[in-house]
Amino acid sequence: MSTQLADTLERPEANIAPTLEVTGLDFFYGESHILRNVDLSVPQGQMVCLIGRNGVGKTTLLKNIMGLLRPRSGNIAYEGRSIVHLSPDRRARLGIGYVPQGREIIPRLSVKENLLVGIEARRDRSGNPINQPVPEEIYELFPVLKTMLSRMGGDLSGGQQQQLAIARALMGQPQLLVLDEPTEGIQPSIILDIEAAVRRIIATTGISVLLVEQHLHFVRQADYYYAMQKGTIVSSGPTRNLTNEVVQQFLAV
Repeated sequence: MSTQLADTLERPEANIAPTLEVTGLDFFYGESHILRNVDLSVPQGQMVCLIGRNGVGKTTLLKNIMGLLRPRSGNIAYEGRSIVHLSPDRRARLGIGYVPQGREIIPRLSVKENLLVGIEARRDRSGNPINQPVPEEIYELFPVLKTMLSRMGGDLSGGQQQQLAIARALMGQPQLLVLDEPTEGIQPSIILDIEAAVRRIIATTGISVLLVEQHLHFVRQADYYYAMQKGTIVSSGPTRNLTNEVVQQFLAV
């Protein structure tokens, strides 16, 4: 790591309470050390973007945060509470929404049925699922979905499926939304729609967003960035300070 890059390591502002705090996280696949002493913080009501080339551990980190993988050491705290030993469904019910790479829309369910699946993350005080219609705010964010509620999820375009996947995650009313490469394989006009929707979600609901992204324009919409290389955070700070050197080293193909 160059001295200049090392000097750019900077944590988000300490006076903003973190929704998510990852500290000293280590993860192994067998004997392969994939994540190395990762520290990452997502402040309340802010968007944080994790950047880096393919294969450096970004998706693996998100899967650890969601409980799909378990770290060997370190801690993951959500709203001040350690969740490192909780199952993925418990994490979802605490208020963490996840849109995985590849979207994972259920192809043989309709758009409306896919949306209603998202409510499964919500429970009343007795632990019973909450039944409610799709909020109108979802259609305001993604108007195209309202026009195709009866269409099968597998029949949608990639961009439409991505909008559906984000909307489905929002149905659980999360306080933290985790997005893995939401613009991958999507046409530019839809990318701009998704960018605008995510910024509007933050502005109107105050939720936090952790985003893995390669699209530079979307990266610059975030408040903070972390750059990862070989499973280690090597640069971080406000995106307004994101230098051309960092962009070339961690985003350029």
